[in-house]
Amino acid sequence: MTHSATPAGPNAPAAPAPSAPDGKVAARRPVSALLDVRNLSLLGVLAVLVAVGGVTRPDEFLATSNLQLVLTQASVIGVVTVGMTFVITGGGIDLSVGAIVALASVWATTVATQEFGFAGILFTAVAVGVGCGLVNGLLVAYGGMVPFIATLAMFASARGLALQLTDGRTQIVTVDAVLDLGVPDAYVLGVPPLVLVFAAVTLVGWLLFNRTTFGRRTVAVGGNAEAARLAGIDVRRQRLLLYLLSGLCCGIAAFLLIVLAGSGQNTNGNLYELDAIAAAIIGGTLLSGGRGTIAGSVLGVLIFTTITNIFALNNLESAVQQIAKGAIIVAAVLVQRRALRDG
Repeated sequence: MTHSATPAGPNAPAAPAPSAPDGKVAARRPVSALLDVRNLSLLGVLAVLVAVGGVTRPDEFLATSNLQLVLTQASVIGVVTVGMTFVITGGGIDLSVGAIVALASVWATTVATQEFGFAGILFTAVAVGVGCGLVNGLLVAYGGMVPFIATLAMFASARGLALQLTDGRTQIVTVDAVLDLGVPDAYVLGVPPLVLVFAAVTLVGWLLFNRTTFGRRTVAVGGNAEAARLAGIDVRRQRLLLYLLSGLCCGIAAFLLIVLAGSGQNTNGNLYELDAIAAAIIGGTLLSGGRGTIAGSVLGVLIFTTITNIFALNNLESAVQQIAKGAIIVAAVLVQRRALRDG
C-alpha cells in the first residue's frame, strides 16, 4: 500500500516502504520546473508593477529613498513569511504570527527590558517569539489540536496580553543603539540594515528548505504524514520544530519592527497572518501542504509591498488596495488548482 501511495514515476524501480520521502524527491524535478515557471511569472508581475509605479509617479516611486522604504517595509512581513512557508509546507497553519509580533514588540520595549539595552531588547523579542511558537507546537504536535484552533487561541491570548502590558499606550524606545539602525547613516552601501537581516533570513531559510534533511522532512510530513511516519520520521517532533521556527521568525520580525517604528504597540503586526499566508500562496506554496518555495514567498511579499506603495503614492483608498490583494489571492489559488489538476 505504501508503494501505491507514493509513486516515483514509470521508470523508477519499486521502493520499499521506508523510502516514502524519496517519492517526494523523485517528483521534485517536475515540481521544480513548475515552481521555476511560477517564479519567473512573479518576477514578470513585479516588473510590471515597477513599470506602473514608474509611469504613474516617476519622480517619487523611482526615488532611492522610496525604493529603500519598500524594501524596509517588506523586510518585517518577509521574515514572518519565511517562517509561515515552512509551517504551511509542513501541513499546518499559523494564525497567531501577527499577535506574536505585537506581544514580542511590547514585551521587548517595556521600561524594565530597555534597561538592559540593545541585547535585552533583541533577546526578549526573540525569546517571546520562540516561547509562543513552543506553545503552538506543543498544542498541535503533542496536544493533538487542530492547527487552526491552536493558533487562533494563541492569537487571542497574545493580543490580550499585549494590550494588558501596554494598557493601550505606545512604548517609546529610548535605546540609541536600536534607534540608530533605522537612520540612513547605518545603511551599508545604501542598503538599510533591516533589508540585510531579511536577506540573511531568506538565505538561511532557502538553504534549510532546499539543502537539508529538515526541509525534506517538512515536505514529506506536509505531503503525507502517515507515509512520513512509516518512513521513520518523527512527525510530532517535526511539527513542533516548524512552529518553533515560525515563532523565531516572529521574534526577529518584532525586533525589526521596533527599529522601524521606534516603539512597541499592541496593535503591531495587524493582519500579518493574512499577508504572510497570501504571500506564501501566490509564491507557490500549496495550502494543503507538501510543497513550498522560499523564493516564491519572498517574491509574493515584494509584490504586495509594491502594490501598497503604489496605491499610497497615488492616493488611492485602502479599500481598493484590499480588493486588489484579494483578487490576486483568488487568481493565485485558481492557477494553483489548475496546475495541480493538469499535473
